[in-house]
Amino acid sequence: MNHFFLPRRVCPASIGLRVGLVMVMLTGTLVPARAETCKTSSDMDDASRSAIVSGAQRYFDLAASGDVATLRQNSVPAAASDFSAIEAVVKDHHTEIAGSHGTARPPFLLEAEGGTSAQAEFFCGVFDRRGQTSDSAVFRFDGLPPGKYAVVILDAAASKPPTTVSFVLQQQGTDWKVRALSIAPTQAAGHATEWFVSRARDYKTKGQLHNAWLYYLQARILISPLPFMSTAASDKLYDESQPLLPADFPSGGRSADLVAGGATYKLTAIFPQAVGDDLDLIVKYESSDVTDTSHAYQSNVAVIKAVIAKFPELRGAFAAVVARAVEPGGRDYGTLLAMKDVK
Repeated sequence: MNHFFLPRRVCPASIGLRVGLVMVMLTGTLVPARAETCKTSSDMDDASRSAIVSGAQRYFDLAASGDVATLRQNSVPAAASDFSAIEAVVKDHHTEIAGSHGTARPPFLLEAEGGTSAQAEFFCGVFDRRGQTSDSAVFRFDGLPPGKYAVVILDAAASKPPTTVSFVLQQQGTDWKVRALSIAPTQAAGHATEWFVSRARDYKTKGQLHNAWLYYLQARILISPLPFMSTAASDKLYDESQPLLPADFPSGGRSADLVAGGATYKLTAIFPQAVGDDLDLIVKYESSDVTDTSHAYQSNVAVIKAVIAKFPELRGAFAAVVARAVEPGGRDYGTLLAMKDVK
């Protein structure tokens, strides 16, 4: 699972169903008028590029060695003041990247001038009439204060599964400090993006459009190391998959009703999640109270059975189903059933 920490107001809605996002709130006056610019690696001078990449590689080494104390010392105040999330991400993924060396991809240099923006968009590289090109990228941030930022994605050599470690750095004086950290696998259940795209197309051909949508979603999750970044490749997958979005699935903040055992449940999210070599289906729904775990368990089982009864094609695409009853405050209670046990 992708884990990401970034101080901002809200997470992006494009494919943010499943990533482990941890946020702290920003404060400041929102000013609508401001300038946002971006330089690709080829646009930077050698000194700027070297400083950004060397800083990111140093922070990669700290994460790979589990040295969260030094990582915190080299973070901007907004991240250091609520560092528990970054620390948890590093500890959760330490076994995957321990002893690994980070190979940096070409970095991006972003500059936001003016006041804090409700949403900042940075268009990096060359675009043509069809949109993005092979070296371009678009970054979208919410509640981003003015400043200079760098985005660096590093491939963790020899990690299992193959993993990227990405940083958003912010310039503080002459130094580049950590503002955000993401650790994301490039495979799920032992498969990379193209495998899921191929399976999605197969499901589409068979008329199993719910499976097709979910496998496209998994492919989109894998192809983008950061949930607020889009590229020509991710845009292509989005365009290919969007017509398949099921009307009876929750999406874009819209819930979907599910009748189960005489009750109607409001589903808020359905998405795939890799667990080891298995691909499971996660189903979240609204609940007023999960403190009565016996009742919550019964509701979860009822939801699981109703989902599979309504969408029987899911049986052949997922190893298990996890239903999560979620209170308005975010507390939840989950139940897993292997697909073979869903009767």
